[in-house]
Amino acid sequence: MKISVVTASRNSAATIGRTLESFAAQRHPDRELIVIDGASTDGTQAIVESFGSERVSLVSEPDDGIYDAMNKGLKSYGGDAVGFLNSDDRFKDEFVLSEIATSLAEADIVHGSVDFVARADRSTIVRRWRGSTFRRRAFAAGWMPPHPTFYVRRKVVDAVGGFDVRYRIAADYDFMLRALEIHDFQSVLIDRVLVEMTHGGESTKGLKSYLISNYESYQSRRTWLDTGIVDPALISKPLRKVGQLIPRWISP
Repeated sequence: MKISVVTASRNSAATIGRTLESFAAQRHPDRELIVIDGASTDGTQAIVESFGSERVSLVSEPDDGIYDAMNKGLKSYGGDAVGFLNSDDRFKDEFVLSEIATSLAEADIVHGSVDFVARADRSTIVRRWRGSTFRRRAFAAGWMPPHPTFYVRRKVVDAVGGFDVRYRIAADYDFMLRALEIHDFQSVLIDRVLVEMTHGGESTKGLKSYLISNYESYQSRRTWLDTGIVDPALISKPLRKVGQLIPRWISP
């Protein structure tokens, strides 16, 4: 099974090398990485091109934001399945894509767990997001899987479509909700950490981003799950994140 990984980037020269290295280290033989770059001006393209691998391709042109870039990836990937790896994140180890391919042989969608690491010191884990098995109406209860671990077979993309670019931060949440709640696809949990995410991304960099993300997620639930004005997930979804935080005095 060929696994496609899409990385959206813009001025990511400081971090994308680690992302590419973690892809290059994967043991799964049938794989590709598509970098959709938003016309970076900091040398990001040169770093990608320096890898000189037939498994890595680059598209660099202006875009309308990260979800527009991701949609370009969904239109151009060549694998049997696809997922996304942010340009400042990396796979946990060299076996991740092999496990994803094995699990997708028995399911339409797979997802796992992530560790959030400090931007200044990537050896420091600041948040542990542990995945759990999907149950119908789980999104209405505040559940969601980590998007960087979310890989889907081609038929899922064909049925769900792309990301809704009206959402600034939560289009990935909306995409996963539609894939799992609206369509009858089989999903499987890979019960381990698959990705190390850098803390401080678009959805975690401050109170404003958090409020926008929570409101957009609420809009998605109202649209697709008809949750109504009184939405328990407005409280339960943020509370789940609190439980993932690691006190700084605890050594991970």
